[in-house]
Amino acid sequence: MQAGMLRTVITFVLAVVPAWSHAQSFPNGPINIVVPLAPGDAADTTVRLLGEEIAKALNVTVTVTNRPGAGGALGTNTVVQAKKDGQTILFAQNSALTFRPVIEPQTASYDPARDLVSLGISSRTPTVLVVRSDAPYRTLAELVEHAKKQPAGLRIGHPGAGSVGDFCIQLINALTGAQLIAVPYVGAAPAISALRGEHIEGVAIALGALSPHIKAGAFRGIVASSRVPEFPDLRTMRDLGYPEDLFGVWFAFLAPAGIPDDARKALVGAIEQAVKSPAVATRLAPLGILQSYATPEQQTTETRDELKRVSDLAKKTGLVK
Repeated sequence: MQAGMLRTVITFVLAVVPAWSHAQSFPNGPINIVVPLAPGDAADTTVRLLGEEIAKALNVTVTVTNRPGAGGALGTNTVVQAKKDGQTILFAQNSALTFRPVIEPQTASYDPARDLVSLGISSRTPTVLVVRSDAPYRTLAELVEHAKKQPAGLRIGHPGAGSVGDFCIQLINALTGAQLIAVPYVGAAPAISALRGEHIEGVAIALGALSPHIKAGAFRGIVASSRVPEFPDLRTMRDLGYPEDLFGVWFAFLAPAGIPDDARKALVGAIEQAVKSPAVATRLAPLGILQSYATPEQQTTETRDELKRVSDLAKKTGLVK
């Protein structure tokens, strides 16, 4: 009887220990999240909050490394070339995945579908075209009419060549014939300063950076990529009768293609848990950033579809040949 019980115990231990060891093989050290944007911007703020939750879920230290440059391509390339163990992952804005590879493939030489694996979309924020509150146009139709009458056009700032804002300006031109002049800046803050200083007539930037200025009455929203409950009068292109909306901003986690399946599953589970944390959502909402989880499969589909849309627009408007 005792020998039988002993054999049963040994069999159970042999069955359980390998499974437990495999489950604990990831993570086996700190996880580093690379952000291809500067410290202090929306992506940086978002990922640091999410990183705290991911650390709790996986019971491991999570660090954040900012690698700005080349419109997000520098940091993204860092992760593409990282060790394929899941310990180094990427938190990127969609511009680094679907805009930069189109507009500047020599620096963004990676293929998101081939070189990276999706881990889930975390957050979204609308892109908004704003003007100063004292501008003589209050609607998109009035802005377009005014732009067409100006020999030099209207100058609209954006966070940099190949940014979401840059493509939104190109899309407005393609849909309306407004001939707005896209003026690149190194980030959102310099573009906003230029608008406040009357060096340009408008900006197309993520809502998070613009919301305080709209609330203060300094800027007037003209059109947004999606409806914003906080600003119910702000319309989208489709609301105004156009066939498509502007590009919005979304943030997603990715890892180098080829990471172990157990690492991928653990990361996906921890990211989903972090994104769905009410505490994170509450802290990001005032910044105009909405937690909006999408699965890795949904992320892959959205990346593919947006990449095609961006590529088609770039060719149509002459941004690329």
